[in-house]
Amino acid sequence: MASNSIDGDAVTGSGLCINDVLRDDELRSILGRVESEKDKETFGLVCKRWLRLQSTERKKLAARAGPHMLRKMADRFTRLVELDLAQSVSRSFYPGVTDSDLAVIATAFTCLKILNLHNCKGITDAGMKAIGEHLSLLQSLDVSYCRKLTDKGLSAVAKGCCDLRILHMAGCRFVTDGVLEALSKNCGNLEELGLHGCTSITDNGLINLASGCRRIRFLDINKCSNVTDVGVSSVSRACSSSLKTLKLLDCYKIGDETILSLAEFCGNLETLIIGGCRDVSADAIRSLAAACGSSLKNLRMDWCLNISDSSLSCVLSQCRNLEALDIGCCEELTDAAFQLLSNEEPGLSLKILKISNCPKITVAGIGIIVGKCTSLQYLDVRSCPHITKAGLDEAGFHFPECCKINFNGSVNEPVVLL
Repeated sequence: MASNSIDGDAVTGSGLCINDVLRDDELRSILGRVESEKDKETFGLVCKRWLRLQSTERKKLAARAGPHMLRKMADRFTRLVELDLAQSVSRSFYPGVTDSDLAVIATAFTCLKILNLHNCKGITDAGMKAIGEHLSLLQSLDVSYCRKLTDKGLSAVAKGCCDLRILHMAGCRFVTDGVLEALSKNCGNLEELGLHGCTSITDNGLINLASGCRRIRFLDINKCSNVTDVGVSSVSRACSSSLKTLKLLDCYKIGDETILSLAEFCGNLETLIIGGCRDVSADAIRSLAAACGSSLKNLRMDWCLNISDSSLSCVLSQCRNLEALDIGCCEELTDAAFQLLSNEEPGLSLKILKISNCPKITVAGIGIIVGKCTSLQYLDVRSCPHITKAGLDEAGFHFPECCKINFNGSVNEPVVLL
């Protein structure tokens, strides 16, 4: 929309005033057809009336503001649905949003459905209580690394925001099983839960969660070191048709029971992170590949020391839609894992392959992978003594043009397997 194409007072070449001809609803309809955010901002520059309409129709806003400015924003953006107040890591010295800010947000932005408070370290349970009391329409809340929060405040959110679908609490070290019990009792529509690093979470909490929240599709319990097969298996059984992403990084008490439960119940699983789960056996991985072969897209099993050549070959041959695979530090793997792939089998879908610290894999194994993975975008071969740039160049392999090879850590890693 060009800024000079419409005059707020009159249509060029006629005596008609466009603001007299078009009602607010009609102007809103026009604004609704404008796709570019830049053009929507231009719409608001035409005149004060158009600015008011543009402001009231705005649904999403990212801001850094105190209580006074928040009140002004609430008066202007009356239909705001999504508010992003997250603090970047580079501003870690700044507390960000405070409880007094949340009190204003809770009472002024009554239509909010999505609220991002990531890394706002100044907020406490008092702020969460205000959210629970006033934002009953809230569906998504991110309070990751808001380290002062406890069960008291987050349970108040669960009780007051019964339509909550997404909750991220990574790094909230004071969170315990009590929050999961409150979610189970009040938030039956919960679909996404992030508990990364919440080390006080135990099997009892997961069992309680599974009893009331049966639609979970994403569960991140990375580094929840007190969780065992009992708790995770209860979730896989309860959420069998919905669970698509499960993250269990460094949950060292997890073993075959969890993997076999996923194989039995979760046929739609797309992402599984089990890096550091050293008790998982090769047989369990074979069962998982056989059961979830058509759905699995991302698999991280670095430091799973029992993984064998035959079990990896089973993953590669049966998980035809696999796009990202991490087998770093699986020291017993050899080129045989790739050689077992039949020449008649179609190509692999792999885009990301991480085999760092696999000392028995050589250039020969990489040659097989290159021949099978025409879509490869990232290959991590750090600390693989038999795989060097000179060796690959001498072998004359033709990698996909977009493929980046990480020999020494100089290439940025993709985040898909974190």
